[in-house]
Amino acid sequence: MKKNVYIKNAAIFTEEDGVINGSLFIEGTKIKAIHTEEQHPPDNTTVIDGQGLNLIPGFIDGHIHGAAGADVMDATEKALDTMAGALPEEGTTSFLATTITQSPENISKALENVAHYVSKQGRAEVMGVHLEGPFIEASKKGAQPLEHIMEPDIEQFKKWQKLSGNAIKTITMAPEHDKTGDFIKYLHKHGVNVSAGHTDADFETIKKAIPDGLRQVTHLCNAMNGIHHRDIGAVGAAFQLEELRAELIADGIHVSPEMLQLIFSNIGSERLILITDAMRAKCLQAGDYELGGQPVTVSEDRAVLENGTLAGSILKMQQGARQMLRLKDASIQSIVQMTSENPAKQLHIFDRKGSIKTGKDADLLLVDADLNIKYTICRGTVAYQEG
Repeated sequence: MKKNVYIKNAAIFTEEDGVINGSLFIEGTKIKAIHTEEQHPPDNTTVIDGQGLNLIPGFIDGHIHGAAGADVMDATEKALDTMAGALPEEGTTSFLATTITQSPENISKALENVAHYVSKQGRAEVMGVHLEGPFIEASKKGAQPLEHIMEPDIEQFKKWQKLSGNAIKTITMAPEHDKTGDFIKYLHKHGVNVSAGHTDADFETIKKAIPDGLRQVTHLCNAMNGIHHRDIGAVGAAFQLEELRAELIADGIHVSPEMLQLIFSNIGSERLILITDAMRAKCLQAGDYELGGQPVTVSEDRAVLENGTLAGSILKMQQGARQMLRLKDASIQSIVQMTSENPAKQLHIFDRKGSIKTGKDADLLLVDADLNIKYTICRGTVAYQEG
């Protein structure tokens, strides 16, 4: 019989009442009750003392390719199990399995694998797929293989969405290649989160795509044009257009600490989404790996292709959150927005994830003031405990 969980003496970051000192009761996979006074939990309950700790929602990583030696493109149950098992240690309780630009056959295999995958108790939950590419701009391909880039194709997308069991929740594409706007309109109409990435679109192109359904920017500043004083481009669009939320790889490498501060000060925590964009070498030692069939060299802090191009990251969500917490005017509340609330809202799953509220999934973290993770709870099960 599954034990219930009772957490007491914690500073609870609730959706409705702000930060309260109190206790929280988990029954099964859901948050059953939140109290300001200590309760007497029933028998068969695991009691966790949160004295001096903060109880916050679990992190949602909307853009991750791999971890612990596994990659979404491996297209196996074991690969997704491995990722889902590794991620709670860094505070991630749910994620989008992210593909890379590859042959249609290989993408199909990865999508079918997600369609048949069943998330397991005590691990991070697979919430669907982030289809990164192949409908991108070649000059901004980054680590995406050039030979498999395609023009936007509604029929191809339909095939992939069917194979995935309607699991594609986000797509990264270059809006300048959708000349008529029909592709973005179709995606938006069918509930897909459309994100501009690997793009050379100017500001006007991004702005014109908003009415069609563009709602996000992929890994802001990376694989896109920068801000120029005559055209503020895709980065400037993320600054100015309030309809857009922007992904951010906060490792201090993909985006410098100074630029992170500039972004945070101008866009604010209401529209930023922290991601890792991690590849299979995360959690492993430095060495030689691969991404999308391309050789990747991993050092202590980064992953690069043979030509020096950054190839995803080895960032952990906890590290990115901590990097943002160091910024001027940042707080744990703003971290909650960027790691949990915003991605849940963007993916239309805020009714069950992304905040602490009675009835929602019990995806929770107990952390100290520096975001060191003491406990990770995935849908009511303790998935990680600091040892």
